[in-house]
Amino acid sequence: MIDLAYIREHAQEVKRAIETLNTTAPIDEILELDERRRAILRDVEALRAERNRVSKEIPRIRDAQQRQTLIAEMREVGERIAALETELGPVEERLNQLLLEVPNLPDESVPVGPDESYNVVVRQEGVLPTFSFTPKPHWELGERLGIIDFERGVKISGSRFYILRGAGARLQRALIAWMIDVHTQQHGYTEVYPPFMVRRECLYGTGNLPKFGENLYFDAEDDLWLIPTAEVPVTNMYREEILEEAELPIYHVAYTACFRREKMSAGRDTRGIKRGHQFDKVEMVKFVKPETSMDELMRLIDNAEDICRGLKLPYRVVQMCTGDLSFTASVKYDLEVYAAGSEEWLEVSSCSNFKDFQARRANIRYRPADGGRPQYVHTLNGSGLALPRVMIAVLENYQQEDGSIVVPEVVRPYMGGMEVIRAATDCLT
Repeated sequence: MIDLAYIREHAQEVKRAIETLNTTAPIDEILELDERRRAILRDVEALRAERNRVSKEIPRIRDAQQRQTLIAEMREVGERIAALETELGPVEERLNQLLLEVPNLPDESVPVGPDESYNVVVRQEGVLPTFSFTPKPHWELGERLGIIDFERGVKISGSRFYILRGAGARLQRALIAWMIDVHTQQHGYTEVYPPFMVRRECLYGTGNLPKFGENLYFDAEDDLWLIPTAEVPVTNMYREEILEEAELPIYHVAYTACFRREKMSAGRDTRGIKRGHQFDKVEMVKFVKPETSMDELMRLIDNAEDICRGLKLPYRVVQMCTGDLSFTASVKYDLEVYAAGSEEWLEVSSCSNFKDFQARRANIRYRPADGGRPQYVHTLNGSGLALPRVMIAVLENYQQEDGSIVVPEVVRPYMGGMEVIRAATDCLT
């Protein structure tokens, strides 16, 4: 959420920034409602001051008729105050609703552009794999090895669902365990295992509601929502709290399943496991002091890159332009790995600095050590990494001519020493 005072004092700047995001926001209506709200509050304050002043005078007036007249006038003042307060309620409610529709403002470092074609490749690491044969896409490899079952996934749950079997399921589990260990043992994160369902207010806090409600699954009876990412429950761990400065920074990492309707990508990437309504992800979340958040973002990106480096996957770091920023991010970098069979770059991590945007919505603050008034923290998050696309890259880049898959060295201890995945096997080879 953008600070209302900032919108009021920098209205034209805010409008220009939102234009670069290639979107719209009701800034003019917000300003009108804000002026109306402040006018009502001024009137209420003036009437209350008058009522307090006269109420103090009434006991000192000896003329009974004059005293009754003032009492009647103050009764009318009270009625006017009540009427103004009744008018204020809907104004404040509408104003708060509109503020939730305003996207975060881009950091000055973000390149300006209308769409993803203006994103900037910051750097590319690793060498693209070469083969003496034509590499196959993961959907062919997975079916031939018997480790991905698309037909039964669809039979059970419908389109965009699949089943991992045998060594395929084990490989995904191994990757998750290895990633969590890297982040906790090498990068200083504390692991948490959060609920996969959250209350409505948690999604407002992270900015998923009200804008993206159509892409979320929820239980109408209890009003509980399946999480689209671990960012939601982990960020809301400190909702409505005031932390001590000495507690910052806080680093958490979590594995969760994620659930999204994928309505925005209907008709795209329908083959394979690239886009599904359910997928696994390891997520890093940070709570930091404002003056450190950009440095923390660079470290967050490096933490995600460590996973790519460990798996020896060629990858590139891409900075999102203004037109391709998310609703909540002030600055965002994507990590994309190369998949040889599909011959494409796949996003496996989005590393974002939200600054105080989420903290304002979720009311997460910290108390400075010098005793100053509480301030909003800055929140950041990044995938470390998203499993379906990492699985795709591993299967396609580590494939052999006979269709078998070499297991990346770093995850072999998590696979019971398995070095190669072959057809219809989940035993040591």
